[in-house]
Amino acid sequence: MCCCPTRWASWRTCRSAAGATRAAPSPHLMKELRMPDPGLPTLHPNPALERILRGPSGLGTAGLHLGAVPVETASPAEPAALPEPAEPAEPAEPTKPAEAAGPVGPAELAVPAVQAEGTPIPGLYHHAVPEPDPARVAEVSRRIKAWAVDEVQAFPPEWEDQFDGFSVGRYMVACHPDAPSVDHLMIATRLMVAENAVDDCYCEDHGGSPVGLGSRLLLAHTALDDLHTTEEYEPAWRESLKADAPRRAYRSAMAYFLQHASPSQADRFRHDMARLHLGYLAEAAWSETDHVPEVWEYLAMRQFNNFRPCPTITDTVGGYELPADLHALAAMQRVIALAGNATTVVNDLYSYTKELDSPGRHLNLPVVIAEREGVSDRDAYLKGVEVHNDLMHAFEAEAAALAAACPVPSVLRFLRGVAVWVDGNHYWHQTNTYRYSLPDFW
Repeated sequence: MCCCPTRWASWRTCRSAAGATRAAPSPHLMKELRMPDPGLPTLHPNPALERILRGPSGLGTAGLHLGAVPVETASPAEPAALPEPAEPAEPAEPTKPAEAAGPVGPAELAVPAVQAEGTPIPGLYHHAVPEPDPARVAEVSRRIKAWAVDEVQAFPPEWEDQFDGFSVGRYMVACHPDAPSVDHLMIATRLMVAENAVDDCYCEDHGGSPVGLGSRLLLAHTALDDLHTTEEYEPAWRESLKADAPRRAYRSAMAYFLQHASPSQADRFRHDMARLHLGYLAEAAWSETDHVPEVWEYLAMRQFNNFRPCPTITDTVGGYELPADLHALAAMQRVIALAGNATTVVNDLYSYTKELDSPGRHLNLPVVIAEREGVSDRDAYLKGVEVHNDLMHAFEAEAAALAAACPVPSVLRFLRGVAVWVDGNHYWHQTNTYRYSLPDFW
């Protein structure tokens, strides 16, 4: 525990406030977060939404005002650390005036949201975001492909069109608009590609199988979390890290991550990746026995097999740190879980037709609802939309309550970063028409 009196007082106050009965936000906090006075009429239907989406002001939050516009939708019922990489350093990032003086500021980011390509799911509660900076998208896309091809050999040439169609550069720039540099964006981008290499090659699209998955995941996890063993056996383990694309990608992406992350941020990420791998194993077990879980069981699996490791590095990518004691607060953990769950249901809904076209039965929320609750495919899908919306509303309300109870700058910025990641994740799913198309339910 840090012995700094100021940090200790902030932690103690947040811990006490976060566990206490929620009270109305103070007028000062409402002003800081650009919230309306509760005693006055307001045109905003969800004050919690305004607090989180408008974002905080003050120390450490200048780069977070994105001007995101809430989207009104119809009801769904109405249709020791790793060694540094040995490879040459990446080329210098092109200098832009806004970055020459330091972190990205509000002038660069405060652009209006525009209508994105692709069709949003009718009735899905979401928020429009500004179009990602095209210069950053292009540079991240260039760098990530060079890393994937030249450094880690993440995919063979015949998969190149799928790699390009994934549009990971646009994805990560949309999710991390406050990243102070392209180098910071690359932290998230490499990890995203590595995680997808594991999913594709071990679990799903490209040779994945539930048989023996536990062994493959455990050995791959040692690329993130070192094996500490004897001198006799360590060389064989190190050699194994080069054995396949998932392990090469994990090892390299983690090494780059550690150049920017603190020890506690690195430990947080390893823990979240262990959660992810546990979720993979539960889904694999059901696949092996052709078992369709109860809806609540499926949602429990998706709380682990979900996007959680992505938004929880928002502080590392943003160039700051949410202290470990504040990250560990029960209220913060609930906010993170709800955000991860909502974003993962978004994936279930947008990938529904893609997964139906895949061989065998692929579990997703609408499929499980239809099977377990005996409803039509359309009704099951629309109920999935309702589940997502309930999770989103809960996420926003809990994040707002935590912001009011614990108005520490790093907490406010982290909550804002998670909210922006949630919005960017929806943007990418909606606009990635290469991968996704909607069912004909409306």
